[in-house]
Amino acid sequence: MNEKAIVLDEQAIRRALTRIAHEIIEKNKGIDNCVLVGIKTRGIFIANRLAERIQQIEGKSIEVGELDITLYRDDLTTKSEDGQPFVKGSDIPVDINNKKVIVVDDVLYTGRTVRAAMDALIDMGRPSQIQLAVLVDRGHRELPIRADYVGKNVPTSLNEKITVHLTEVDKQDKVSIFE
Repeated sequence: MNEKAIVLDEQAIRRALTRIAHEIIEKNKGIDNCVLVGIKTRGIFIANRLAERIQQIEGKSIEVGELDITLYRDDLTTKSEDGQPFVKGSDIPVDINNKKVIVVDDVLYTGRTVRAAMDALIDMGRPSQIQLAVLVDRGHRELPIRADYVGKNVPTSLNEKITVHLTEVDKQDKVSIFE
């Protein structure tokens, strides 16, 4: 696959996350009773960055959790030698019952990852609301799921691929489109 274009550079990612942080605060009239939950792997780093921005804007912190949706996937293919799925484990430091849970991920595509995340959350408790924040929405939904907060809409064809690189994992920040 060849890199067709960089759709978000480091500055654009920073601006998008700052905007999303403001939108989260505005929509929820503050951050009381809110929890950010990042989907492993890159969603966690995006959630942490959003939490930092929210702290700067609001002057108070928001809880951040990690969600491993491996066992909830309907297309589970990653398995160990003994045939069991690789599970990284979830870590949500607060009770999510009656909380507004904002699920955070890097790319929204078919909606299946988000469906799996909602299933995992419901198994942990009963949030009053589940919202979705994504860095990139590339379209091609297979399920009736939409994001509440979007960094950038990037219309793609089915043979294109969006790749998110984050400093915490990939030593640089950028979002590219490949074909």
